[in-house]
Amino acid sequence: MRNAQSLPRRVVLALAASALGAPVLAVPALAQAWPQRPVRLIVPNPPGGSSDILARILATELGARLGQPFVVENRPGAAGNIGVDAAVKAPPDGYTLGAATVSQWVINPFLFQHMPFETREIGWVSVAWDVYNVLLVPAAHVPATTVDAFVAWGRAQPNPLIFTSPGIGASAHLLGELFGQRNGLRVTHSPFRGSAEAVPAILRGDAQFAIDNLSAWLPLVRSGQVRALAMTSPERSPLLPEVPTMAELGRAEFTVGIWGGLFGPAAMPAEAVAAVSGAMQAIAADPAMQARFTAQAAVLRGTTPAEMLARADRERPFWQELVKLSGARAE
Repeated sequence: MRNAQSLPRRVVLALAASALGAPVLAVPALAQAWPQRPVRLIVPNPPGGSSDILARILATELGARLGQPFVVENRPGAAGNIGVDAAVKAPPDGYTLGAATVSQWVINPFLFQHMPFETREIGWVSVAWDVYNVLLVPAAHVPATTVDAFVAWGRAQPNPLIFTSPGIGASAHLLGELFGQRNGLRVTHSPFRGSAEAVPAILRGDAQFAIDNLSAWLPLVRSGQVRALAMTSPERSPLLPEVPTMAELGRAEFTVGIWGGLFGPAAMPAEAVAAVSGAMQAIAADPAMQARFTAQAAVLRGTTPAEMLARADRERPFWQELVKLSGARAE
Protein backbone atom coordinates (compact mmCIF):
# COMPACT_ATOMS: atom_id res chain seq x y z
CA MET A 1 0.00 0.00 0.00
CA ARG A 2 1.23 3.50 -0.76
CA ASN A 3 2.52 5.62 2.10
CA ALA A 4 -0.12 8.13 3.24
CA GLN A 5 2.33 10.98 2.75
CA SER A 6 2.48 10.24 -0.98
CA LEU A 7 -1.32 10.44 -1.42
CA PRO A 8 -3.24 13.62 -2.23
CA ARG A 9 -4.66 15.30 0.91
CA ARG A 10 -8.28 14.83 -0.21
CA VAL A 11 -7.72 11.07 -0.48
CA VAL A 12 -6.12 10.86 2.98
CA LEU A 13 -9.08 12.73 4.53
CA ALA A 14 -11.59 10.50 2.75
CA LEU A 15 -9.87 7.35 3.98
CA ALA A 16 -9.80 8.69 7.54
CA ALA A 17 -13.49 9.56 7.40
CA SER A 18 -14.31 6.08 6.14
CA ALA A 19 -12.41 4.50 9.04
CA LEU A 20 -14.50 6.55 11.51
CA GLY A 21 -17.74 5.52 9.87
CA ALA A 22 -18.44 8.94 8.36
CA PRO A 23 -20.06 9.20 4.93
CA VAL A 24 -17.48 9.37 2.15
CA LEU A 25 -17.84 11.71 -0.81
CA ALA A 26 -16.81 10.43 -4.23
CA VAL A 27 -13.05 10.76 -4.81
CA PRO A 28 -11.81 11.29 -8.37
CA ALA A 29 -9.62 8.49 -9.69
CA LEU A 30 -5.93 9.17 -9.31
CA ALA A 31 -4.40 10.34 -12.58
CA GLN A 32 -1.85 7.92 -13.93
CA ALA A 33 1.61 9.35 -14.49
CA TRP A 34 2.93 9.49 -18.05
CA PRO A 35 4.08 7.20 -19.62
CA GLN A 36 1.90 4.16 -19.06
CA ARG A 37 2.95 2.31 -22.23
CA PRO A 38 5.87 2.25 -24.71
CA VAL A 39 6.78 5.48 -26.50
CA ARG A 40 7.56 5.48 -30.22
CA LEU A 41 10.63 7.54 -31.17
CA ILE A 42 10.73 8.33 -34.91
CA VAL A 43 14.18 8.97 -36.39
CA PRO A 44 13.98 10.50 -39.90
CA ASN A 45 17.30 8.95 -40.95
CA PRO A 46 18.42 5.45 -41.98
CA PRO A 47 19.81 3.08 -39.35
CA GLY A 48 23.52 3.32 -38.58
CA GLY A 49 24.10 7.03 -39.11
CA SER A 50 25.19 9.48 -36.43
CA SER A 51 21.69 10.73 -35.60
CA ASP A 52 20.34 7.19 -35.42
CA ILE A 53 23.13 6.04 -33.10
CA LEU A 54 22.70 9.00 -30.75
CA ALA A 55 18.90 8.66 -30.73
CA ARG A 56 19.18 4.96 -29.81
CA ILE A 57 21.51 5.73 -26.90
CA LEU A 58 18.99 8.26 -25.62
CA ALA A 59 16.03 5.94 -26.19
CA THR A 60 17.57 3.31 -23.93
CA GLU A 61 18.35 5.85 -21.21
CA LEU A 62 14.96 7.59 -21.39
CA GLY A 63 13.24 4.24 -21.12
CA ALA A 64 15.25 3.34 -18.02
CA ARG A 65 14.53 6.67 -16.35
CA LEU A 66 10.84 6.99 -17.25
CA GLY A 67 9.85 3.36 -16.77
CA GLN A 68 8.59 2.51 -20.27
CA PRO A 69 10.49 1.47 -23.42
CA PHE A 70 11.29 4.11 -26.03
CA VAL A 71 11.12 2.21 -29.33
CA VAL A 72 13.09 3.68 -32.25
CA GLU A 73 11.42 3.66 -35.65
CA ASN A 74 13.46 4.79 -38.68
CA ARG A 75 11.44 6.77 -41.25
CA PRO A 76 13.99 8.20 -43.72
CA GLY A 77 13.28 10.06 -46.95
CA ALA A 78 13.06 13.58 -48.42
CA ALA A 79 16.03 14.82 -46.36
CA GLY A 80 14.22 13.84 -43.16
CA ASN A 81 10.90 15.50 -43.98
CA ILE A 82 8.99 12.20 -44.09
CA GLY A 83 9.94 11.19 -40.55
CA VAL A 84 9.41 14.63 -39.04
CA ASP A 85 6.01 14.90 -40.72
CA ALA A 86 5.00 11.52 -39.27
CA ALA A 87 6.04 12.60 -35.77
CA VAL A 88 4.33 16.01 -35.73
CA LYS A 89 1.10 14.63 -37.20
CA ALA A 90 0.87 11.62 -34.88
CA PRO A 91 -1.90 11.59 -32.23
CA PRO A 92 -0.88 14.25 -29.68
CA ASP A 93 -1.01 11.90 -26.71
CA GLY A 94 2.72 11.96 -25.88
CA TYR A 95 3.33 8.42 -27.12
CA THR A 96 4.96 9.44 -30.42
CA LEU A 97 8.05 11.62 -30.35
CA GLY A 98 10.78 12.32 -32.88
CA ALA A 99 14.54 12.80 -32.81
CA ALA A 100 15.71 15.02 -35.65
CA THR A 101 18.20 17.81 -36.37
CA VAL A 102 18.43 21.46 -37.30
CA SER A 103 18.59 20.30 -40.92
CA GLN A 104 14.94 19.22 -40.80
CA TRP A 105 13.51 22.07 -38.70
CA VAL A 106 15.49 25.06 -39.90
CA ILE A 107 17.34 24.31 -43.16
CA ASN A 108 14.71 22.29 -45.04
CA PRO A 109 12.03 25.03 -45.02
CA PHE A 110 14.44 27.20 -47.02
CA LEU A 111 15.64 24.34 -49.21
CA PHE A 112 12.34 22.73 -50.24
CA GLN A 113 9.73 24.54 -52.31
CA HIS A 114 6.98 22.49 -50.68
CA MET A 115 7.19 21.27 -47.08
CA PRO A 116 4.82 18.60 -45.73
CA PHE A 117 4.68 20.22 -42.27
CA GLU A 118 4.76 23.74 -40.84
CA THR A 119 6.94 25.01 -38.02
CA ARG A 120 3.87 25.73 -35.89
CA GLU A 121 3.08 21.99 -35.88
CA ILE A 122 6.30 21.16 -34.00
CA GLY A 123 6.11 20.57 -30.26
CA TRP A 124 9.58 21.42 -28.95
CA VAL A 125 10.90 19.26 -26.10
CA SER A 126 14.70 19.41 -25.66
CA VAL A 127 17.94 19.95 -27.50
CA ALA A 128 19.68 16.57 -27.25
CA TRP A 129 23.12 16.86 -28.87
CA ASP A 130 25.59 18.90 -30.87
CA VAL A 131 27.86 17.42 -33.48
CA TYR A 132 30.60 19.48 -35.09
CA ASN A 133 32.19 19.36 -38.50
CA VAL A 134 35.85 19.20 -39.41
CA LEU A 135 37.69 20.62 -42.42
CA LEU A 136 39.35 17.64 -44.10
CA VAL A 137 41.78 17.17 -47.00
CA PRO A 138 43.23 13.99 -48.55
CA ALA A 139 46.74 13.62 -47.16
CA ALA A 140 48.11 12.01 -50.34
CA HIS A 141 46.82 14.69 -52.70
CA VAL A 142 46.78 18.01 -50.82
CA PRO A 143 50.06 19.15 -49.25
CA ALA A 144 48.57 21.78 -46.91
CA THR A 145 48.77 21.15 -43.16
CA THR A 146 47.00 24.35 -42.03
CA VAL A 147 43.87 26.20 -43.12
CA ASP A 148 45.82 29.20 -44.38
CA ALA A 149 48.16 26.96 -46.38
CA PHE A 150 45.17 25.15 -47.85
CA VAL A 151 43.55 28.41 -48.92
CA ALA A 152 46.78 29.57 -50.56
CA TRP A 153 47.18 26.20 -52.29
CA GLY A 154 43.56 26.25 -53.45
CA ARG A 155 43.84 29.73 -54.94
CA ALA A 156 46.83 28.61 -56.97
CA GLN A 157 45.03 25.68 -58.59
CA PRO A 158 43.99 26.05 -62.25
CA ASN A 159 40.61 24.38 -61.68
CA PRO A 160 37.90 24.85 -59.03
CA LEU A 161 38.33 22.78 -55.88
CA ILE A 162 35.83 19.98 -55.54
CA PHE A 163 34.28 19.34 -52.13
CA THR A 164 32.02 16.52 -51.01
CA SER A 165 28.94 16.37 -48.80
CA PRO A 166 26.34 13.78 -47.74
CA GLY A 167 23.78 15.48 -50.00
CA ILE A 168 22.37 18.70 -51.42
CA GLY A 169 21.41 21.09 -48.65
CA ALA A 170 23.30 19.19 -45.94
CA SER A 171 25.31 21.30 -43.52
CA ALA A 172 28.49 19.99 -45.16
CA HIS A 173 27.25 21.36 -48.49
CA LEU A 174 26.30 24.77 -47.10
CA LEU A 175 29.52 25.18 -45.08
CA GLY A 176 31.63 24.14 -48.08
CA GLU A 177 30.04 26.86 -50.18
CA LEU A 178 30.55 29.39 -47.39
CA PHE A 179 34.20 28.39 -47.03
CA GLY A 180 34.82 28.95 -50.71
CA GLN A 181 33.03 32.30 -50.75
CA ARG A 182 34.77 33.67 -47.64
CA ASN A 183 38.23 32.62 -48.83
CA GLY A 184 38.10 33.59 -52.48
CA LEU A 185 38.16 29.98 -53.67
CA ARG A 186 36.42 28.61 -56.72
CA VAL A 187 34.60 25.49 -55.51
CA THR A 188 32.36 22.83 -57.02
CA HIS A 189 30.01 20.73 -54.92
CA SER A 190 29.99 16.94 -55.37
CA PRO A 191 27.08 15.47 -53.37
CA PHE A 192 26.86 11.84 -52.29
CA ARG A 193 24.24 9.75 -50.53
CA GLY A 194 25.86 9.91 -47.12
CA SER A 195 29.38 10.57 -45.88
CA ALA A 196 30.48 6.95 -46.33
CA GLU A 197 29.96 7.18 -50.09
CA ALA A 198 32.08 10.36 -50.24
CA VAL A 199 35.13 8.66 -48.71
CA PRO A 200 36.50 7.09 -51.93
CA ALA A 201 36.32 10.42 -53.78
CA ILE A 202 38.41 12.09 -51.08
CA LEU A 203 40.92 9.24 -50.84
CA ARG A 204 41.41 9.17 -54.63
CA GLY A 205 41.92 12.91 -54.73
CA ASP A 206 38.86 13.37 -56.96
CA ALA A 207 37.69 15.83 -54.29
CA GLN A 208 40.07 18.15 -52.46
CA PHE A 209 38.18 18.87 -49.24
CA ALA A 210 35.10 18.35 -47.10
CA ILE A 211 33.65 20.09 -44.05
CA ASP A 212 31.77 17.15 -42.64
CA ASN A 213 30.76 15.38 -39.44
CA LEU A 214 33.83 14.28 -37.49
CA SER A 215 32.40 10.87 -36.55
CA ALA A 216 32.22 9.80 -40.19
CA TRP A 217 35.89 10.55 -40.84
CA LEU A 218 37.63 9.95 -37.51
CA PRO A 219 39.13 6.52 -38.39
CA LEU A 220 40.64 7.95 -41.60
CA VAL A 221 42.08 10.92 -39.72
CA ARG A 222 43.66 8.63 -37.15
CA SER A 223 45.09 6.39 -39.88
CA GLY A 224 46.71 9.39 -41.58
CA GLN A 225 44.81 9.00 -44.85
CA VAL A 226 42.85 12.19 -44.27
CA ARG A 227 44.25 15.32 -42.64
CA ALA A 228 42.06 17.35 -40.25
CA LEU A 229 42.82 21.07 -40.48
CA ALA A 230 40.24 22.68 -38.18
CA MET A 231 37.08 21.98 -36.17
CA THR A 232 33.85 23.99 -36.29
CA SER A 233 33.33 23.45 -32.54
CA PRO A 234 33.71 26.26 -29.97
CA GLU A 235 36.40 24.19 -28.21
CA ARG A 236 38.86 21.57 -29.38
CA SER A 237 37.50 18.05 -29.63
CA PRO A 238 38.85 15.63 -26.99
CA LEU A 239 39.02 13.10 -29.83
CA LEU A 240 41.44 15.31 -31.80
CA PRO A 241 42.97 17.68 -29.24
CA GLU A 242 45.79 18.66 -31.59
CA VAL A 243 43.38 20.10 -34.20
CA PRO A 244 42.58 23.81 -33.72
CA THR A 245 39.11 25.31 -33.92
CA MET A 246 38.09 27.69 -36.68
CA ALA A 247 37.62 30.37 -34.02
CA GLU A 248 41.23 29.96 -32.86
CA LEU A 249 42.27 30.66 -36.44
CA GLY A 250 40.25 33.88 -36.64
CA ARG A 251 37.34 32.27 -38.49
CA ALA A 252 34.61 32.47 -35.84
CA GLU A 253 31.84 32.48 -38.46
CA PHE A 254 32.52 28.77 -38.90
CA THR A 255 31.75 27.95 -35.25
CA VAL A 256 28.61 25.97 -35.99
CA GLY A 257 26.99 23.05 -34.20
CA ILE A 258 24.75 20.70 -36.14
CA TRP A 259 22.35 19.96 -33.33
CA GLY A 260 19.62 17.44 -32.79
CA GLY A 261 16.75 17.26 -30.38
CA LEU A 262 13.49 15.69 -29.31
CA PHE A 263 10.10 16.94 -30.45
CA GLY A 264 6.53 15.82 -31.08
CA PRO A 265 3.12 17.16 -32.06
CA ALA A 266 2.48 20.72 -30.92
CA ALA A 267 -0.58 19.72 -28.87
CA MET A 268 0.98 16.86 -26.90
CA PRO A 269 0.35 16.84 -23.13
CA ALA A 270 2.41 19.23 -21.01
CA GLU A 271 3.07 16.36 -18.59
CA ALA A 272 4.83 14.34 -21.31
CA VAL A 273 6.87 17.35 -22.47
CA ALA A 274 7.97 18.15 -18.91
CA ALA A 275 8.86 14.52 -18.19
CA VAL A 276 11.07 14.11 -21.27
CA SER A 277 12.66 17.55 -20.97
CA GLY A 278 13.43 16.93 -17.29
CA ALA A 279 14.86 13.50 -18.04
CA MET A 280 17.06 14.95 -20.79
CA GLN A 281 18.47 17.56 -18.42
CA ALA A 282 19.24 14.84 -15.87
CA ILE A 283 20.87 12.67 -18.54
CA ALA A 284 23.01 15.58 -19.72
CA ALA A 285 24.28 16.04 -16.15
CA ASP A 286 25.52 12.43 -16.02
CA PRO A 287 29.30 12.24 -16.70
CA ALA A 288 29.02 8.65 -17.90
CA MET A 289 26.43 9.62 -20.51
CA GLN A 290 28.53 12.60 -21.56
CA ALA A 291 31.45 10.21 -22.11
CA ARG A 292 29.31 7.97 -24.32
CA PHE A 293 28.41 10.93 -26.51
CA THR A 294 32.01 12.13 -26.63
CA ALA A 295 32.98 8.71 -27.99
CA GLN A 296 30.52 9.36 -30.84
CA ALA A 297 32.07 12.79 -31.57
CA ALA A 298 29.02 14.50 -30.07
CA VAL A 299 28.19 16.70 -27.09
CA LEU A 300 25.18 15.66 -25.01
CA ARG A 301 22.65 18.42 -24.28
CA GLY A 302 19.48 18.77 -22.21
CA THR A 303 17.29 21.89 -22.31
CA THR A 304 13.81 23.24 -21.76
CA PRO A 305 11.38 23.43 -24.70
CA ALA A 306 11.68 27.23 -24.65
CA GLU A 307 15.46 27.03 -24.97
CA MET A 308 15.13 24.66 -27.91
CA LEU A 309 12.69 26.95 -29.72
CA ALA A 310 14.90 29.97 -29.02
CA ARG A 311 17.91 28.23 -30.56
CA ALA A 312 15.97 27.33 -33.70
CA ASP A 313 14.76 30.94 -34.05
CA ARG A 314 18.24 32.33 -33.41
CA GLU A 315 19.91 30.19 -36.08
CA ARG A 316 17.25 30.53 -38.77
CA PRO A 317 18.73 33.66 -40.45
CA PHE A 318 22.20 32.06 -40.61
CA TRP A 319 20.99 28.94 -42.40
CA GLN A 320 18.66 30.91 -44.64
CA GLU A 321 21.61 32.95 -45.86
CA LEU A 322 23.70 29.83 -46.47
CA VAL A 323 20.94 28.17 -48.50
CA LYS A 324 20.66 31.33 -50.58
CA LEU A 325 24.44 31.48 -51.02
CA SER A 326 24.59 27.86 -52.14
CA GLY A 327 21.73 28.16 -54.61
CA ALA A 328 20.52 24.74 -53.43
CA ARG A 329 16.94 23.72 -54.13
CA ALA A 330 14.96 20.55 -53.55
CA GLU A 331 11.52 19.38 -54.60
